[in-house]
Amino acid sequence: MLNLRMALSARTVLPLLALLLAALPTHAQTGILFNGAGPVNRSMGGAAVAAPIDASGALFYNPATISALPSSSMDFGVELLYPKTRISSSLPANAFGPGIPSSPLSGSDTGDNGIFAIPTMALVYKPDDSQYTYGLGIFTLGGFGTNYPASTTNPILTAQPPQGFGAGAIYSNLQVLQMTPTVSMQVTDRLSIGGGPTVTLADLRADPLLIAPPNPNGTYAPGTHSRMVWGGGFQVGAYYMLDGGWQLGASYKSNQWMESIPFQTVDNLGRPRSANFTFNIPSVTSIGVGYTGIERWTFATDLRYVSYDNTDGFRQSGFAANGQLQGLGWRSVFALAVGAQYQATDAVSMRLGYSYNQNPIADAQTSFNIASPTILEHAIYIGMSYQVTQDLSMSMAYAHCFQNSITGPLITPAGAVPGSSITSAASVDTFMMGMSVKFGRKACAE
Repeated sequence: MLNLRMALSARTVLPLLALLLAALPTHAQTGILFNGAGPVNRSMGGAAVAAPIDASGALFYNPATISALPSSSMDFGVELLYPKTRISSSLPANAFGPGIPSSPLSGSDTGDNGIFAIPTMALVYKPDDSQYTYGLGIFTLGGFGTNYPASTTNPILTAQPPQGFGAGAIYSNLQVLQMTPTVSMQVTDRLSIGGGPTVTLADLRADPLLIAPPNPNGTYAPGTHSRMVWGGGFQVGAYYMLDGGWQLGASYKSNQWMESIPFQTVDNLGRPRSANFTFNIPSVTSIGVGYTGIERWTFATDLRYVSYDNTDGFRQSGFAANGQLQGLGWRSVFALAVGAQYQATDAVSMRLGYSYNQNPIADAQTSFNIASPTILEHAIYIGMSYQVTQDLSMSMAYAHCFQNSITGPLITPAGAVPGSSITSAASVDTFMMGMSVKFGRKACAE
């Protein structure tokens, strides 16, 4: 029995472990990418490509729109994200041969993920009598993290073979930060263009480390000893104002090409091992429409395309011959953001937003992404701002991402395991707050 289970660990049980890398507590994001920055932009559902309301949203989605902001300003914000995730799985008796397992197994466990703090900082500077506007954004571009306990009944969380059929306790954390130095030029009274480089930092930790080959005994090593890696790309955008209060916008954020992440780990005997994994951040193409033709109202709609199936680490799928997870097998997706702002008084503005994100995980890839709550599709937002003084405003917002789940069979190199089932479910509540400070002559003159 022991020898049979050892063989299973290297051949048929590997896909049971393929749930770690994308274990993402999402806040209405498109895959690993967050769908907005700061309480103002987030309460608009993330719509900002053709509706420049604040520095954070403008720098996050369309660098050309900073030319249309009324004054120089600096934004500070923080988001407190509370994800609720659950993994459920079941295996019939004799799924991998006589007596393995000897009786049906099933269970369900929630993740002890905690509350995540997501910071935002954005600076826009508009020199007097200049056609140029300068900006710098520092954002949490995306990420994931989860913390599932080991289980004796939930097959996916049982010990690694030969003692069990799963991955044991699961921990993963990815943080992706981005800096966006930006210049925008007012080409005409109606047209502005902008762009600049993007500097990206990422830190990935995972246990067990499925993105490296397994140890000689078929188990996977821990991957908690890594370091921050650097990468970069660029973003460009255009913004055009039409008659009647209409605005159009378009932007492109390139792939973020990242250096390889090094892991210093140990094998099952405690001997030193090293491993490397390379993944890039996908490109994002956005178009948007804004409308300000009704007094005190601003409306915005954005449509985005995120190119996962052209991005290293996401377009690949399944296991290599040596047992290493090659990638997540995500498909490229569209995302929609809709928002409205009403200026209730000179000091109070209120906002509503909605976002829809396609699920990047196809049904055929469920087994490889089972702990990944990147499956959320619908979210609603509400927020408001209060003008404390002429140059200082405070904002807050709340969002709820409705629960969604995916279910599929356990997939092995030999095919689907008859009678098996794996389900991942997630929902998110998040609270945002921040402040914006205007400065310069234009701010004082307003």
